[in-house]
Amino acid sequence: MARLSLLLILISIPPILGCRKQAAPPLFIFGDSLFDAGNNNYINTSTLDQANFWPYGVSYFRHPTGRFSDGRLISDFIAEHAELPLIPPYLEPRNYHEYLHNYHGVNFASAGAGALSETFQGLVIDLKTQLKYYKREIAELSKEIGKADAARISSTAVYMFSVGSNDYMSPFLLNSTILSSYPHSTYVDMVLGNLSTVVKAIHKKGGRKFAFLNLGELGCLPGLRILNPETDGECLEEASELSKLHNKKLEIFLGKMDQQLHGFKYFLYDFKSSLAEKTTRPLKYGFEEGRMACCGTGRYNAVFSCGGKRPVKEFQVCENPSKYVFWDSYHLTERVYKQMADEMWNASTEGNNSLKELFLCF
Repeated sequence: MARLSLLLILISIPPILGCRKQAAPPLFIFGDSLFDAGNNNYINTSTLDQANFWPYGVSYFRHPTGRFSDGRLISDFIAEHAELPLIPPYLEPRNYHEYLHNYHGVNFASAGAGALSETFQGLVIDLKTQLKYYKREIAELSKEIGKADAARISSTAVYMFSVGSNDYMSPFLLNSTILSSYPHSTYVDMVLGNLSTVVKAIHKKGGRKFAFLNLGELGCLPGLRILNPETDGECLEEASELSKLHNKKLEIFLGKMDQQLHGFKYFLYDFKSSLAEKTTRPLKYGFEEGRMACCGTGRYNAVFSCGGKRPVKEFQVCENPSKYVFWDSYHLTERVYKQMADEMWNASTEGNNSLKELFLCF
């Protein structure tokens, strides 16, 4: 049986002692297409970074929302577990005064975004711009409800991050030479350095409770496996090595944040091990296909053509996405995301906080 990382031990935990049952705190969401609920619908970008067309959303919403899946995302299911509604994209038009009466947070995530501003620059909302939007949101809250109540929202909210994948995938997808300009270790430090800047800025605004996902083995995504020139659909090793190095350094980074930032609490989900389990042992988790994407074309349906709105127009879509782990070249099906969200919510980490505690303990 494959060993799961000791970082995350998936066990049921008893009711949390010393935590009052009350309305859940707001949820602020940052990152990339793993969490983007539609922000890229409202920016001037390419269809490579948008999912506002059929068949995206086909399984749950019955129409495209901008989510890169057939339905809901991890962040949607986490909101559901916390008894929150779907968290709206920051750029989606809102009746702000009405929303303030029952404020639940905002989603800043942008498909294609990286921690580095140079990643798909000009086509996405990079992490530092997402931070700027967050600061703008808090300033607007301060103006509308007063600084004290806005500070209370900042300090009780949970901040959830999924970022880094695009920083490491973009050099392969764009045939860039940036990885030859830096040692891999230095490049990963640059990515985590920008993440550190954002986390510290949120902490300065009062944020204390953070949730992070590590990275899946990027070279094993269908869209990168077909780029491997040396083997028949095996993982692209250099991309996988970058994600492994990122995950190793992410643990060290979070340990430093824990020491440096007063009141800092975090939960780290082992996305890598969870995805590896489901792709290598799909039947155990109720899937029939762990390598081929449901929607796309070419070998493994790995060409990023789902929907026919991208440069390659040909695509096919499977009849039942719930039987597949991968929805398209780089993203997962709603069923996988639900399983992962359930794992996150019901998991405990040795010596650290559970995600449930971040929401239920103020």
